[in-house]
Amino acid sequence: MALIKLIDTFDNRSFKFKLMLLMKKLNFSFFQLSLAAAVPIQSFANAPDSQGITLKVPVFVIGLIVLLIIQITIYKLLDRKFRRRQEVLEQLINKKNEDLVKVNEKTEALLANLLPKNTANEIMEKGKATKTKFNFVTVLFSDIQGFTQIAEEMNPEVLIDELDKFFFHFDSVVEKYRIEKIKTIGDAYMCAGGIPEKNRTNPVEVILAALEMQDYMKKLKEASLIRGIKYWDIRIGIHTGTVIAGVVGHKKLSYDIWGDTVNTASRMESSGEAGRINISGATYEFVKEFFVFEYRGKMPVKYKGELEMYFVKGIIPELSDENGNPNSRFRFMMQHIKLQDVEETVNKMFIDEAPPTLWFHNAQLAVSIASQAELLANAERLPVEEYVNLKLASIFLITGYMTDYNNPAEGSRKLMDEMLPRFGFDESYIAAASVLITNSFNENYESDTDRILHDARYDYLGRVDYIKLSEKLLRERNEHGITTGLGTWKITQKTLLTDHDFLTSTGKILRSVPLEEQIAKLHEWHN
Repeated sequence: MALIKLIDTFDNRSFKFKLMLLMKKLNFSFFQLSLAAAVPIQSFANAPDSQGITLKVPVFVIGLIVLLIIQITIYKLLDRKFRRRQEVLEQLINKKNEDLVKVNEKTEALLANLLPKNTANEIMEKGKATKTKFNFVTVLFSDIQGFTQIAEEMNPEVLIDELDKFFFHFDSVVEKYRIEKIKTIGDAYMCAGGIPEKNRTNPVEVILAALEMQDYMKKLKEASLIRGIKYWDIRIGIHTGTVIAGVVGHKKLSYDIWGDTVNTASRMESSGEAGRINISGATYEFVKEFFVFEYRGKMPVKYKGELEMYFVKGIIPELSDENGNPNSRFRFMMQHIKLQDVEETVNKMFIDEAPPTLWFHNAQLAVSIASQAELLANAERLPVEEYVNLKLASIFLITGYMTDYNNPAEGSRKLMDEMLPRFGFDESYIAAASVLITNSFNENYESDTDRILHDARYDYLGRVDYIKLSEKLLRERNEHGITTGLGTWKITQKTLLTDHDFLTSTGKILRSVPLEEQIAKLHEWHN
Protein backbone atom coordinates (compact mmCIF):
# COMPACT_ATOMS: atom_id res chain seq x y z
CA MET A 1 0.00 0.00 0.00
CA ALA A 2 2.85 2.35 0.81
CA LEU A 3 4.36 1.80 -2.63
CA ILE A 4 1.00 2.50 -4.32
CA LYS A 5 0.69 5.77 -2.42
CA LEU A 6 4.18 6.77 -3.45
CA ILE A 7 3.42 6.00 -7.09
CA ASP A 8 0.18 7.98 -6.88
CA THR A 9 2.11 10.90 -5.44
CA PHE A 10 4.70 10.63 -8.16
CA ASP A 11 2.07 10.45 -10.90
CA ASN A 12 0.10 13.35 -9.43
CA ARG A 13 0.46 16.31 -11.79
CA SER A 14 -0.82 18.95 -9.35
CA PHE A 15 2.63 20.32 -8.68
CA LYS A 16 3.37 20.67 -12.42
CA PHE A 17 -0.03 22.28 -12.98
CA LYS A 18 0.60 24.84 -10.24
CA LEU A 19 4.01 25.58 -11.71
CA MET A 20 2.56 26.16 -15.19
CA LEU A 21 -0.23 28.34 -13.78
CA LEU A 22 2.31 30.42 -11.92
CA MET A 23 4.40 30.87 -15.06
CA LYS A 24 1.34 32.04 -17.02
CA LYS A 25 0.56 34.61 -14.32
CA LEU A 26 4.16 35.82 -14.45
CA ASN A 27 3.98 36.12 -18.24
CA PHE A 28 0.75 38.13 -18.01
CA SER A 29 2.23 40.39 -15.30
CA PHE A 30 5.34 41.00 -17.37
CA PHE A 31 3.13 41.82 -20.39
CA GLN A 32 1.18 44.39 -18.34
CA LEU A 33 4.40 45.93 -17.06
CA SER A 34 5.71 46.09 -20.61
CA LEU A 35 2.59 47.93 -21.85
CA ALA A 36 2.63 50.28 -18.90
CA ALA A 37 6.24 51.10 -19.51
CA ALA A 38 6.03 51.26 -23.30
CA VAL A 39 4.75 54.83 -23.74
CA PRO A 40 6.94 56.66 -21.17
CA ILE A 41 9.94 54.61 -22.13
CA GLN A 42 9.41 55.34 -25.83
CA SER A 43 8.93 59.08 -25.09
CA PHE A 44 11.98 59.13 -22.96
CA ALA A 45 13.96 57.32 -25.61
CA ASN A 46 13.03 59.93 -28.30
CA ALA A 47 13.37 63.03 -26.07
CA PRO A 48 16.54 65.12 -26.20
CA ASP A 49 18.68 65.26 -23.06
CA SER A 50 19.57 68.46 -21.20
CA GLN A 51 22.41 69.16 -23.64
CA GLY A 52 20.18 68.78 -26.72
CA ILE A 53 21.36 65.28 -27.65
CA THR A 54 18.68 62.78 -28.66
CA LEU A 55 18.90 59.36 -26.91
CA LYS A 56 19.17 56.50 -29.40
CA VAL A 57 19.36 53.63 -26.85
CA PRO A 58 16.40 51.22 -27.27
CA VAL A 59 15.33 51.45 -23.66
CA PHE A 60 12.12 49.53 -24.33
CA VAL A 61 14.08 46.57 -25.65
CA ILE A 62 16.42 46.66 -22.66
CA GLY A 63 13.45 46.60 -20.34
CA LEU A 64 11.98 43.59 -22.05
CA ILE A 65 15.32 41.78 -21.86
CA VAL A 66 15.56 42.48 -18.14
CA LEU A 67 12.01 41.20 -17.61
CA LEU A 68 12.81 38.10 -19.68
CA ILE A 69 15.93 37.40 -17.62
CA ILE A 70 13.89 37.69 -14.43
CA GLN A 71 11.27 35.33 -15.87
CA ILE A 72 13.88 32.75 -16.92
CA THR A 73 15.60 32.94 -13.52
CA ILE A 74 12.33 32.33 -11.68
CA TYR A 75 11.43 29.47 -14.03
CA LYS A 76 14.82 27.79 -13.49
CA LEU A 77 14.47 28.11 -9.73
CA LEU A 78 11.02 26.55 -9.80
CA ASP A 79 12.12 23.85 -12.26
CA ARG A 80 15.09 22.98 -10.05
CA LYS A 81 12.78 22.66 -7.08
CA PHE A 82 10.49 20.36 -9.05
CA ARG A 83 13.41 18.20 -10.23
CA ARG A 84 14.71 17.85 -6.69
CA ARG A 85 11.31 16.73 -5.54
CA GLN A 86 11.11 14.29 -8.45
CA GLU A 87 14.54 12.83 -7.59
CA VAL A 88 13.50 12.31 -3.97
CA LEU A 89 10.35 10.49 -5.08
CA GLU A 90 12.31 8.34 -7.54
CA GLN A 91 14.81 7.40 -4.83
CA LEU A 92 11.98 6.41 -2.49
CA ILE A 93 10.32 4.32 -5.20
CA ASN A 94 13.60 2.62 -6.14
CA LYS A 95 14.25 1.83 -2.48
CA LYS A 96 10.77 0.33 -2.10
CA ASN A 97 11.22 -1.67 -5.31
CA GLU A 98 14.55 -3.04 -4.08
CA ASP A 99 12.93 -4.05 -0.80
CA LEU A 100 10.12 -5.80 -2.68
CA VAL A 101 12.63 -7.66 -4.88
CA LYS A 102 14.51 -8.85 -1.79
CA VAL A 103 11.30 -10.01 -0.14
CA ASN A 104 10.28 -11.80 -3.34
CA GLU A 105 13.68 -13.54 -3.58
CA LYS A 106 13.40 -14.70 0.03
CA THR A 107 9.89 -16.01 -0.64
CA GLU A 108 11.04 -17.89 -3.74
CA ALA A 109 14.02 -19.36 -1.86
CA LEU A 110 11.78 -20.52 0.98
CA LEU A 111 9.31 -22.05 -1.46
CA ALA A 112 12.15 -23.77 -3.33
CA ASN A 113 13.28 -25.38 -0.06
CA LEU A 114 9.79 -26.73 0.55
CA LEU A 115 8.94 -27.81 -3.00
CA PRO A 116 10.76 -28.95 -6.17
CA LYS A 117 11.85 -25.99 -8.31
CA ASN A 118 9.49 -26.66 -11.23
CA THR A 119 6.56 -27.18 -8.89
CA ALA A 120 7.37 -23.97 -6.99
CA ASN A 121 7.54 -22.02 -10.27
CA GLU A 122 4.20 -23.45 -11.35
CA ILE A 123 2.56 -22.40 -8.10
CA MET A 124 3.96 -18.87 -8.36
CA GLU A 125 2.75 -18.55 -11.97
CA LYS A 126 -0.63 -20.31 -11.77
CA GLY A 127 -1.44 -20.36 -8.07
CA LYS A 128 -1.55 -24.17 -8.02
CA ALA A 129 0.42 -27.19 -9.21
CA THR A 130 -0.85 -30.08 -11.30
CA LYS A 131 -0.42 -33.65 -10.10
CA THR A 132 1.89 -35.72 -12.30
CA LYS A 133 2.29 -39.43 -12.93
CA PHE A 134 5.85 -40.79 -12.95
CA ASN A 135 6.32 -44.31 -14.28
CA PHE A 136 9.86 -44.96 -13.07
CA VAL A 137 10.51 -43.85 -9.50
CA THR A 138 12.50 -45.45 -6.68
CA VAL A 139 11.14 -44.81 -3.18
CA LEU A 140 13.20 -45.17 0.02
CA PHE A 141 11.81 -45.53 3.53
CA SER A 142 13.90 -45.64 6.69
CA ASP A 143 13.03 -45.71 10.36
CA ILE A 144 14.66 -46.42 13.70
CA GLN A 145 14.43 -49.87 15.20
CA GLY A 146 12.51 -49.73 18.50
CA PHE A 147 12.03 -45.96 18.39
CA THR A 148 8.92 -46.00 20.61
CA GLN A 149 10.83 -47.49 23.52
CA ILE A 150 13.79 -45.17 22.92
CA ALA A 151 11.49 -42.13 22.95
CA GLU A 152 10.06 -43.19 26.32
CA GLU A 153 13.50 -43.62 27.92
CA MET A 154 15.36 -40.66 26.41
CA ASN A 155 15.35 -36.96 27.28
CA PRO A 156 13.08 -35.25 24.69
CA GLU A 157 15.58 -32.49 23.89
CA VAL A 158 18.43 -34.97 23.39
CA LEU A 159 16.12 -37.14 21.29
CA ILE A 160 15.21 -34.26 18.96
CA ASP A 161 18.85 -33.18 18.67
CA GLU A 162 19.92 -36.68 17.67
CA LEU A 163 17.12 -37.02 15.12
CA ASP A 164 17.99 -33.63 13.66
CA LYS A 165 21.65 -34.61 13.40
CA PHE A 166 21.23 -37.67 11.25
CA PHE A 167 18.26 -36.29 9.28
CA PHE A 168 20.47 -33.32 8.41
CA HIS A 169 23.08 -35.76 7.10
CA PHE A 170 20.44 -37.67 5.16
CA ASP A 171 19.36 -34.41 3.50
CA SER A 172 22.89 -33.78 2.27
CA VAL A 173 23.14 -37.32 0.92
CA VAL A 174 19.90 -37.20 -1.09
CA GLU A 175 20.86 -33.80 -2.50
CA LYS A 176 24.19 -35.23 -3.63
CA TYR A 177 22.41 -37.93 -5.65
CA ARG A 178 19.65 -35.63 -7.02
CA ILE A 179 17.00 -37.44 -4.98
CA GLU A 180 13.89 -35.61 -3.77
CA LYS A 181 13.25 -35.60 -0.03
CA ILE A 182 9.52 -36.14 0.53
CA LYS A 183 9.03 -35.87 4.31
CA THR A 184 9.91 -37.05 7.78
CA ILE A 185 7.30 -38.44 10.17
CA GLY A 186 8.68 -38.92 13.66
CA ASP A 187 11.65 -41.22 13.16
CA ALA A 188 10.74 -42.14 9.58
CA TYR A 189 12.53 -40.59 6.60
CA MET A 190 11.12 -40.81 3.08
CA CYS A 191 12.69 -39.79 -0.25
CA ALA A 192 12.33 -40.70 -3.92
CA GLY A 193 14.56 -40.73 -7.00
CA GLY A 194 13.31 -40.00 -10.51
CA ILE A 195 11.10 -37.04 -9.52
CA PRO A 196 10.43 -34.28 -10.39
CA GLU A 197 12.97 -34.76 -13.22
CA LYS A 198 12.76 -38.18 -14.82
CA ASN A 199 15.90 -40.26 -15.18
CA ARG A 200 16.94 -43.86 -15.75
CA THR A 201 19.62 -44.01 -13.05
CA ASN A 202 17.41 -43.38 -10.00
CA PRO A 203 17.40 -47.02 -8.69
CA VAL A 204 21.22 -47.05 -8.57
CA GLU A 205 21.41 -43.56 -7.05
CA VAL A 206 18.86 -44.36 -4.34
CA ILE A 207 20.81 -47.47 -3.30
CA LEU A 208 24.07 -45.47 -3.26
CA ALA A 209 22.34 -42.96 -0.97
CA ALA A 210 21.05 -45.82 1.24
CA LEU A 211 24.59 -47.24 1.54
CA GLU A 212 25.89 -43.84 2.67
CA MET A 213 23.07 -43.51 5.22
CA GLN A 214 23.81 -47.01 6.49
CA ASP A 215 27.53 -46.31 6.77
CA TYR A 216 26.89 -43.04 8.62
CA MET A 217 24.61 -44.67 11.19
CA LYS A 218 27.07 -47.55 11.64
CA LYS A 219 29.88 -45.11 12.46
CA LEU A 220 27.66 -43.24 14.94
CA LYS A 221 26.75 -46.52 16.61
CA GLU A 222 30.40 -47.63 16.89
CA ALA A 223 31.41 -44.29 18.44
CA SER A 224 28.52 -44.51 20.93
CA LEU A 225 29.36 -48.07 21.96
CA ILE A 226 32.94 -47.03 22.71
CA ARG A 227 31.51 -44.47 25.14
CA GLY A 228 29.19 -47.07 26.62
CA ILE A 229 26.06 -45.48 25.13
CA LYS A 230 23.37 -47.50 23.42
CA TYR A 231 22.71 -46.13 19.96
CA TRP A 232 20.08 -46.64 17.28
CA ASP A 233 19.84 -48.99 14.33
CA ILE A 234 17.90 -48.07 11.20
CA ARG A 235 16.05 -50.20 8.70
CA ILE A 236 15.90 -49.14 5.07
CA GLY A 237 13.42 -50.38 2.45
CA ILE A 238 13.45 -49.60 -1.29
CA HIS A 239 11.05 -50.30 -4.16
CA THR A 240 10.78 -49.08 -7.78
CA GLY A 241 7.56 -48.42 -9.66
CA THR A 242 4.90 -45.84 -10.58
CA VAL A 243 3.79 -42.95 -8.37
CA ILE A 244 1.57 -39.88 -8.52
CA ALA A 245 3.30 -36.71 -7.27
CA GLY A 246 1.79 -33.37 -6.38
CA VAL A 247 1.23 -30.65 -3.82
CA VAL A 248 -1.30 -31.01 -1.01
CA GLY A 249 -2.67 -28.32 1.28
CA HIS A 250 -3.68 -24.71 0.81
CA LYS A 251 -2.04 -22.77 3.63
CA LYS A 252 0.71 -25.23 4.52
CA LEU A 253 1.91 -26.71 1.23
CA SER A 254 3.75 -30.01 1.05
CA TYR A 255 5.03 -32.11 -1.85
CA ASP A 256 3.96 -35.73 -1.58
CA ILE A 257 3.71 -38.96 -3.57
CA TRP A 258 1.03 -41.64 -3.66
CA GLY A 259 0.55 -45.09 -5.12
CA ASP A 260 1.17 -48.76 -4.62
CA THR A 261 4.92 -48.18 -5.03
CA VAL A 262 4.97 -46.07 -1.87
CA ASN A 263 3.12 -48.74 0.10
CA THR A 264 5.43 -51.48 -1.16
CA ALA A 265 8.55 -49.46 -0.24
CA SER A 266 7.12 -49.06 3.26
CA ARG A 267 6.58 -52.83 3.45
CA MET A 268 10.20 -53.39 2.33
CA GLU A 269 11.34 -51.29 5.27
CA SER A 270 9.10 -53.00 7.85
CA SER A 271 10.07 -56.45 6.50
CA GLY A 272 13.78 -55.69 6.75
CA GLU A 273 16.30 -56.00 9.55
CA ALA A 274 18.07 -53.42 11.67
CA GLY A 275 21.21 -52.04 10.03
CA ARG A 276 20.39 -53.53 6.61
CA ILE A 277 18.98 -52.35 3.24
CA ASN A 278 16.06 -54.43 1.98
CA ILE A 279 14.98 -54.03 -1.67
CA SER A 280 12.23 -55.54 -3.79
CA GLY A 281 12.69 -57.85 -6.73
CA ALA A 282 11.57 -55.03 -9.05
CA THR A 283 14.41 -52.76 -7.90
CA TYR A 284 16.89 -55.64 -8.04
CA GLU A 285 16.34 -56.07 -11.79
CA PHE A 286 17.51 -52.50 -12.44
CA VAL A 287 20.62 -52.56 -10.19
CA LYS A 288 21.91 -56.14 -10.26
CA GLU A 289 24.89 -55.18 -12.46
CA PHE A 290 26.16 -52.69 -9.88
CA PHE A 291 25.80 -54.28 -6.42
CA VAL A 292 26.27 -57.49 -4.44
CA PHE A 293 23.09 -58.95 -2.90
CA GLU A 294 21.89 -61.54 -0.48
CA TYR A 295 18.77 -63.21 -1.80
CA ARG A 296 16.12 -63.62 0.90
CA GLY A 297 13.59 -65.53 -1.18
CA LYS A 298 9.90 -64.77 -1.30
CA MET A 299 8.79 -63.15 1.94
CA PRO A 300 5.19 -62.63 3.13
CA VAL A 301 4.05 -59.01 2.95
CA LYS A 302 0.86 -57.64 4.44
CA TYR A 303 -1.82 -57.12 1.77
CA LYS A 304 0.75 -58.09 -0.91
CA GLY A 305 1.21 -61.81 -0.60
CA GLU A 306 4.76 -63.04 -1.12
CA LEU A 307 7.37 -60.74 -2.69
CA GLU A 308 10.99 -61.40 -3.60
CA MET A 309 13.45 -59.49 -1.44
CA TYR A 310 17.20 -58.87 -1.40
CA PHE A 311 19.62 -57.38 1.13
CA VAL A 312 22.16 -55.01 -0.43
CA LYS A 313 25.68 -55.94 0.73
CA GLY A 314 27.68 -53.36 -1.22
CA ILE A 315 29.12 -52.43 -4.61
CA ILE A 316 30.51 -55.19 -6.85
CA PRO A 317 34.29 -55.40 -6.17
CA GLU A 318 35.19 -54.76 -9.83
CA LEU A 319 33.24 -51.49 -9.69
CA SER A 320 34.54 -50.20 -6.34
CA ASP A 321 37.77 -48.66 -5.09
CA GLU A 322 39.75 -49.65 -2.00
CA ASN A 323 37.26 -47.82 0.23
CA GLY A 324 34.24 -49.51 -1.27
CA ASN A 325 33.13 -46.42 -3.18
CA PRO A 326 32.26 -46.31 -6.91
CA ASN A 327 35.34 -46.38 -9.14
CA SER A 328 35.84 -44.99 -12.66
CA ARG A 329 34.28 -48.06 -14.30
CA PHE A 330 31.17 -47.70 -12.12
CA ARG A 331 30.90 -44.02 -13.04
CA PHE A 332 31.31 -44.79 -16.75
CA MET A 333 28.45 -47.29 -16.59
CA MET A 334 26.29 -44.66 -14.90
CA GLN A 335 27.21 -41.96 -17.44
CA HIS A 336 26.38 -44.37 -20.24
CA ILE A 337 22.84 -44.70 -18.85
CA LYS A 338 22.53 -40.94 -18.29
CA LEU A 339 23.39 -40.31 -21.94
CA GLN A 340 20.04 -41.84 -22.86
CA ASP A 341 18.27 -39.29 -20.63
CA VAL A 342 20.25 -36.42 -22.15
CA GLU A 343 19.56 -37.55 -25.72
CA GLU A 344 15.86 -37.98 -25.02
CA THR A 345 15.65 -34.49 -23.51
CA VAL A 346 17.48 -32.84 -26.42
CA ASN A 347 15.33 -34.62 -29.00
CA LYS A 348 12.20 -33.48 -27.19
CA MET A 349 13.58 -29.94 -27.18
CA PHE A 350 14.04 -30.07 -30.96
CA ILE A 351 10.45 -31.24 -31.40
CA ASP A 352 8.88 -28.77 -28.95
CA GLU A 353 11.07 -25.66 -29.22
CA ALA A 354 12.99 -25.62 -32.51
CA PRO A 355 11.89 -22.94 -35.03
CA PRO A 356 9.80 -24.37 -37.89
CA THR A 357 12.32 -22.87 -40.35
CA LEU A 358 14.96 -25.46 -39.37
CA TRP A 359 14.28 -27.70 -42.34
CA PHE A 360 17.71 -29.35 -42.23
CA HIS A 361 19.15 -28.90 -38.71
CA ASN A 362 16.19 -30.61 -37.04
CA ALA A 363 15.40 -33.52 -34.72
CA GLN A 364 15.91 -36.11 -37.47
CA LEU A 365 19.43 -34.89 -38.23
CA ALA A 366 20.27 -34.70 -34.51
CA VAL A 367 19.24 -38.34 -34.01
CA SER A 368 21.14 -39.36 -37.14
CA ILE A 369 24.39 -37.70 -36.02
CA ALA A 370 24.23 -39.19 -32.51
CA SER A 371 23.42 -42.69 -33.81
CA GLN A 372 26.15 -42.57 -36.47
CA ALA A 373 28.71 -41.36 -33.91
CA GLU A 374 27.87 -44.30 -31.66
CA LEU A 375 28.15 -46.77 -34.54
CA LEU A 376 31.50 -45.36 -35.71
CA ALA A 377 32.87 -45.27 -32.15
CA ASN A 378 32.15 -48.97 -31.68
CA ALA A 379 33.52 -49.92 -35.10
CA GLU A 380 36.68 -47.82 -34.66
CA ARG A 381 37.17 -49.18 -31.10
CA LEU A 382 37.21 -45.76 -29.50
CA PRO A 383 38.52 -45.95 -25.89
CA VAL A 384 35.72 -45.99 -23.31
CA GLU A 385 37.05 -42.85 -21.62
CA GLU A 386 36.50 -40.92 -24.89
CA TYR A 387 33.12 -42.41 -25.72
CA VAL A 388 31.06 -40.27 -23.30
CA ASN A 389 32.69 -37.06 -24.56
CA LEU A 390 31.97 -38.04 -28.19
CA LYS A 391 28.38 -38.97 -27.44
CA LEU A 392 27.72 -35.67 -25.63
CA ALA A 393 29.27 -33.67 -28.48
CA SER A 394 27.23 -35.54 -31.09
CA ILE A 395 23.98 -34.97 -29.15
CA PHE A 396 24.54 -31.23 -28.78
CA LEU A 397 26.42 -30.57 -32.05
CA ILE A 398 23.58 -28.84 -33.95
CA THR A 399 21.46 -27.64 -31.00
CA GLY A 400 22.97 -24.16 -31.35
CA TYR A 401 21.01 -23.60 -34.56
CA MET A 402 17.85 -23.34 -32.43
CA THR A 403 19.07 -20.23 -30.59
CA ASP A 404 21.88 -18.66 -32.64
CA TYR A 405 21.81 -19.62 -36.31
CA ASN A 406 24.82 -17.45 -37.19
CA ASN A 407 26.96 -18.81 -34.34
CA PRO A 408 25.68 -22.33 -33.66
CA ALA A 409 28.84 -23.57 -31.94
CA GLU A 410 28.46 -20.99 -29.18
CA GLY A 411 24.76 -21.79 -28.85
CA SER A 412 25.52 -25.50 -28.46
CA ARG A 413 28.17 -24.86 -25.80
CA LYS A 414 25.82 -22.63 -23.80
CA LEU A 415 23.07 -25.24 -23.86
CA MET A 416 25.50 -27.89 -22.58
CA ASP A 417 26.58 -25.59 -19.75
CA GLU A 418 22.93 -25.16 -18.74
CA MET A 419 21.69 -28.74 -19.11
CA LEU A 420 24.44 -31.21 -18.30
CA PRO A 421 24.94 -30.39 -14.60
CA ARG A 422 21.30 -31.36 -14.04
CA PHE A 423 22.14 -34.84 -15.30
CA GLY A 424 25.18 -35.25 -13.09
CA PHE A 425 27.90 -34.47 -15.65
CA ASP A 426 30.75 -32.45 -14.18
CA GLU A 427 32.86 -29.71 -15.76
CA SER A 428 35.42 -32.13 -17.21
CA TYR A 429 32.82 -33.78 -19.46
CA ILE A 430 31.33 -30.43 -20.48
CA ALA A 431 34.76 -28.97 -21.33
CA ALA A 432 35.81 -32.02 -23.38
CA ALA A 433 32.56 -32.07 -25.37
CA SER A 434 32.84 -28.30 -25.97
CA VAL A 435 36.31 -28.75 -27.48
CA LEU A 436 34.98 -31.42 -29.86
CA ILE A 437 32.13 -29.16 -31.00
CA THR A 438 34.50 -26.22 -31.51
CA ASN A 439 36.90 -28.39 -33.53
CA SER A 440 34.05 -29.66 -35.70
CA PHE A 441 32.87 -26.18 -36.67
CA ASN A 442 36.46 -25.01 -37.18
CA GLU A 443 37.21 -28.12 -39.28
CA ASN A 444 40.05 -29.06 -36.96
CA TYR A 445 40.36 -32.85 -36.75
CA GLU A 446 43.26 -33.65 -34.44
CA SER A 447 42.11 -36.83 -32.71
CA ASP A 448 40.25 -40.02 -33.58
CA THR A 449 37.26 -38.62 -31.69
CA ASP A 450 37.30 -35.47 -33.87
CA ARG A 451 37.40 -37.59 -37.01
CA ILE A 452 34.52 -39.80 -35.88
CA LEU A 453 32.38 -36.73 -35.12
CA HIS A 454 33.27 -35.30 -38.56
CA ASP A 455 32.10 -38.46 -40.34
CA ALA A 456 28.90 -38.59 -38.29
CA ARG A 457 28.13 -34.95 -39.11
CA TYR A 458 28.73 -35.30 -42.87
CA ASP A 459 27.29 -38.79 -43.22
CA TYR A 460 24.39 -37.33 -45.28
CA LEU A 461 26.81 -36.52 -48.14
CA GLY A 462 27.08 -40.22 -48.94
CA ARG A 463 23.43 -41.13 -48.48
CA VAL A 464 20.76 -41.80 -51.09
CA ASP A 465 18.64 -38.90 -49.78
CA TYR A 466 21.47 -36.37 -50.15
CA ILE A 467 19.69 -34.27 -52.85
CA LYS A 468 16.54 -34.04 -50.72
CA LEU A 469 18.55 -32.98 -47.67
CA SER A 470 20.58 -30.48 -49.69
CA GLU A 471 17.35 -28.88 -50.92
CA LYS A 472 16.16 -28.58 -47.31
CA LEU A 473 19.45 -26.97 -46.29
CA LEU A 474 19.19 -24.43 -49.15
CA ARG A 475 15.63 -23.52 -48.12
CA GLU A 476 16.67 -23.20 -44.48
CA ARG A 477 19.60 -20.89 -45.26
CA ASN A 478 17.45 -18.66 -47.47
CA GLU A 479 14.81 -18.35 -44.76
CA HIS A 480 17.52 -17.32 -42.28
CA GLY A 481 18.78 -14.50 -44.49
CA ILE A 482 21.67 -16.36 -46.18
CA THR A 483 20.27 -15.91 -49.69
CA THR A 484 21.71 -18.22 -52.32
CA GLY A 485 20.46 -18.96 -55.83
CA LEU A 486 20.04 -22.52 -57.06
CA GLY A 487 22.89 -22.25 -59.58
CA THR A 488 25.33 -20.91 -57.02
CA TRP A 489 24.18 -23.52 -54.51
CA LYS A 490 24.82 -26.40 -56.93
CA ILE A 491 28.33 -25.11 -57.56
CA THR A 492 28.96 -24.84 -53.81
CA GLN A 493 27.65 -28.34 -53.19
CA LYS A 494 29.74 -29.81 -56.01
CA THR A 495 32.84 -28.25 -54.42
CA LEU A 496 31.85 -29.67 -51.03
CA LEU A 497 31.35 -33.17 -52.45
CA THR A 498 34.63 -33.04 -54.37
CA ASP A 499 36.75 -31.71 -51.49
CA HIS A 500 35.10 -33.81 -48.81
CA ASP A 501 36.33 -37.21 -47.74
CA PHE A 502 35.36 -39.44 -44.85
CA LEU A 503 38.17 -39.55 -42.30
CA THR A 504 37.60 -42.99 -40.75
CA SER A 505 37.85 -46.34 -42.48
CA THR A 506 34.36 -47.27 -41.25
CA GLY A 507 32.93 -44.02 -42.59
CA LYS A 508 34.33 -44.77 -46.03
CA ILE A 509 32.89 -48.28 -45.98
CA LEU A 510 29.45 -47.09 -44.90
CA ARG A 511 29.14 -44.60 -47.76
CA SER A 512 26.03 -45.65 -49.71
CA VAL A 513 26.43 -43.59 -52.90
CA PRO A 514 29.80 -43.11 -54.70
CA LEU A 515 31.07 -39.55 -55.25
CA GLU A 516 30.64 -39.59 -59.06
CA GLU A 517 27.03 -40.78 -58.80
CA GLN A 518 26.24 -38.11 -56.18
CA ILE A 519 27.68 -35.35 -58.39
CA ALA A 520 25.67 -36.65 -61.36
CA LYS A 521 22.46 -36.47 -59.30
CA LEU A 522 23.38 -32.94 -58.27
CA HIS A 523 23.85 -31.95 -61.92
CA GLU A 524 20.43 -33.39 -62.84
CA TRP A 525 18.75 -31.54 -59.97
CA HIS A 526 16.16 -29.09 -61.48
CA ASN A 527 17.64 -29.47 -64.98
